[in-house]
Amino acid sequence: MNHQDIAAVRGIIRSNRRWDLFFAAAGFVALLLGVLAFVTLFGQMVLNGWERLNPDFFMSFPSRRAANAGILSAWVGSLLVMLVTAVSAVPLGVAAGVYLEEYAPKNLVTDIIEINVTNLAGVPSIVYGLLALGVFVYAFGFGQSILTAGLTLGLLILPVIIVATRESLRAIPVHVREGAYGCGATQWQVVRDHLVPYSTPGIMTGVIIGLSRAIGETAPIITIGALTFIAFLPASPISDTAPFINFQWLTSGFTVMPIQMFNWTSRPEEAFQQNAAAAGFILVFMTLMMNGLAIWLRYRLRKSISW
Repeated sequence: MNHQDIAAVRGIIRSNRRWDLFFAAAGFVALLLGVLAFVTLFGQMVLNGWERLNPDFFMSFPSRRAANAGILSAWVGSLLVMLVTAVSAVPLGVAAGVYLEEYAPKNLVTDIIEINVTNLAGVPSIVYGLLALGVFVYAFGFGQSILTAGLTLGLLILPVIIVATRESLRAIPVHVREGAYGCGATQWQVVRDHLVPYSTPGIMTGVIIGLSRAIGETAPIITIGALTFIAFLPASPISDTAPFINFQWLTSGFTVMPIQMFNWTSRPEEAFQQNAAAAGFILVFMTLMMNGLAIWLRYRLRKSISW
């Protein structure tokens, strides 16, 4: 290679480095704008609602008087709805992801299913609300209940869990499968003892991110008839008599945090706007905690895995 060729190569390298710096700077600016926008909105909610963040706000029912209004029924309803969502979506989503990735034959039908699952992850949430209104409320007769809300949000996050499960399984090195099969393991043993344990960090991350999305959804909950003002709590899931489990709460009316915020923001009084800001801060904090839990679980589980 002569001097001219060396100079040309060096020029190409310098040009590529300049483009690398340009894209890195552009990405940093984009990230900074997003973070600043979030911090600004979050800080505004904190400033507006800080006076209402006290124990009475958490332990009081909604009221027509802003000073006496609280979020007791809203946060309890959100937790119960999330419980139904997790129970209905997580096992089904993980099982469907494992089947599509490890067991399903590679044919046209499977390809169509995979395409539809991926597309369903981007469908607007109001579509799921309309589907639930026709199926769960009217066809199955579940009514406007916690069970209907949980199943609706379960359908909403089901594609996210399926996709996360499949991507986690694909990330496992191929030598794990080959080594297990080489030792005489069956396909079920490979999946149960190797693939699912090794992919658990990615699966848990997808599950918690899906639940974080579900806890803030408003459109499908409004569509199925969530109450905007509720001054009572559902029946307790735990009973004092055998078998110590009560399912009456599944058919109870409910409200959730986003609905309570919507109700308060629709009122002209400034005090209700403060209540909405305080509830928004709590909802964002819950979402951040769930995402933080996902990061922590992924770190801990990956640290405990050795290939």
